[in-house]
Amino acid sequence: MENNKILKYLNDVLKNMPKDWLNLTTHRLDIYNEKLAKSQFLDQFETLYQNNNSQTSALHNLPTAYDYIRLGHPLSSILEWTIANINGLKSEQVISFSSQTIPILAILRRNLFDNKKTQILYTDHLPEYFDAELIKSVYGYDFQLIKTDDADAILEFEGSTIFMSQLNRIETINRNINIDFYIHLYEDLGSILVVNGAKNDSYISAIQHVRRRETIAMTPSNCLLALEALTHQSSFSPQKSNLKANKTSVLNSIKDITGVTTQPLVGSSGLSIQYAIMMGLIHDAQQNHSGKAIKFIVPTNCYGGTNDQARRVAACTDNVDIVDLEVDGDNDMVKSINTVLAKIALDDAVPYIIAEIPTNPRVEVPDLQQLKAVLSQERQAANGTMAIDPVFILDQTFCPNVNFLGEGEILSTVRTISYASGSKFPSGGKCTAGYGVANTKAAPLMDKIALHLELCDNEATDLQYEILAQQMPSMNQRIVDAYKNTRDFVNFIHKVLPDAKINFVSEELAEQGFTPSVFSLDLPTKGHTAQEKETYKRALNHKLINLMITKIPNESKYCVSYGQLKGCYWTIPATSTQGTTKEGDKDYIARVSISPDMDLEKHKEVFLEFVESI
Repeated sequence: MENNKILKYLNDVLKNMPKDWLNLTTHRLDIYNEKLAKSQFLDQFETLYQNNNSQTSALHNLPTAYDYIRLGHPLSSILEWTIANINGLKSEQVISFSSQTIPILAILRRNLFDNKKTQILYTDHLPEYFDAELIKSVYGYDFQLIKTDDADAILEFEGSTIFMSQLNRIETINRNINIDFYIHLYEDLGSILVVNGAKNDSYISAIQHVRRRETIAMTPSNCLLALEALTHQSSFSPQKSNLKANKTSVLNSIKDITGVTTQPLVGSSGLSIQYAIMMGLIHDAQQNHSGKAIKFIVPTNCYGGTNDQARRVAACTDNVDIVDLEVDGDNDMVKSINTVLAKIALDDAVPYIIAEIPTNPRVEVPDLQQLKAVLSQERQAANGTMAIDPVFILDQTFCPNVNFLGEGEILSTVRTISYASGSKFPSGGKCTAGYGVANTKAAPLMDKIALHLELCDNEATDLQYEILAQQMPSMNQRIVDAYKNTRDFVNFIHKVLPDAKINFVSEELAEQGFTPSVFSLDLPTKGHTAQEKETYKRALNHKLINLMITKIPNESKYCVSYGQLKGCYWTIPATSTQGTTKEGDKDYIARVSISPDMDLEKHKEVFLEFVESI
């Protein structure tokens, strides 16, 4: 009876849901409490359910679900809530994935640290790209595989038992206490992981963190398909897609924009691509530099997802370490890379450098000729042999239009892989898919990277390809238009608040093609001590952002987004993009992202109001 009530209510919700739930990568960021980001949405949704209120206005007023769509969103939250409720579970025990293999890897990762055995039981067949030997040798995970036809016959096991099955509809689960995790695989949609029993609740946050960093939640469009099938108690209907044409269009656009002739890779998110790059390079090093230490060189204050993921990968493998790289402010990226590479060369280790150009959030560009020289320099190990040349992994999300890798370009002669987050300029904020490319020198590495993107089932979805096919042809023009607005706004701030320190590219760099549409603002401060000045400045940041999003609610958002089609986005890196960065490396400044389509004069007007108030 209760299940019928849930499904009837769900049917009404799907009819009345806000369009933003399906079409945006961010939802109601004006109603966002970071500490409650994983619970507040469903707490209030539960209240609506109890009151049988499915009005569009009520649904629209629900707060942000999670902190970013990659980790979760309204429709994935409701899908998980529904499956949990019809099975007598807590909603946090149900976790959706776009990938079919990552939920398995998430459990194996936790058990690696707990030194706990894992058995994976499956019906029919394993996920298409599940390669047991690679997962054991490259990822370092240990498990045994057992094919079975009867979940009820599974006996107690000294360790974790995963039961995996292929399904074409969402069904209630006949739970067996000897099964710790159910993984239901849904062709073309992704997977649902169910944590069975209170004894396994401690896995939940670890599994969610894997979803946050190495993959994405089931996408909004696929969650909607799953929810609609659930309300009708039907099987999933195959969706029509022009995947072949869309994929060809996207790959051609990426080649045109980046200037490469090698085949690009498109993942479900920027971090999905980064994860494939890291695991592919580790795989390559194991084969071609067996026994040697692997060093990932990572900026200390770079985007938190990059920083966190790199350290998470290193934590799983004994011979992989992270080396800190100082890149911003008083630290020169080129000098820092030179120092680090000299030390790694002496140790005869394998150097992989991850760096953002321009840097985030200080928007700095190193001397590219000097960077090329340092990366090209031959070095010797302590034993006199030739040191291994580095691979430069370039995150160019801020300026995806700059051609670094094409024949004759600045980094064409250095082994370089470039990648970009697709939720920014490539899609204009319409999906999360990201992409990666290699120059000719690094081309041999791409087969391994493609292999791990495939193994993790992290390729872009059909709809993500469709969105990129629509958006990427106009990307470079949107970058130009957004830069014009940004330069105009920066010049205005210089004029009305000359004491503020603005981090943005110079006119000279812009002429070279570096035309980002993001800048950071270090506001003037007051106080007698360093602590007083810092406290005043942090409060001022919030005052500015709150004024902008309150006065211009339709355009100004409190959000980490960048490259959106419309509006203006404000954030404080220390509490958003640098969430997992060490405290001493965080930037408590305001970061502003400008789009090609916004009311610039209104933003100037409100900013002037802020200046006059201080």
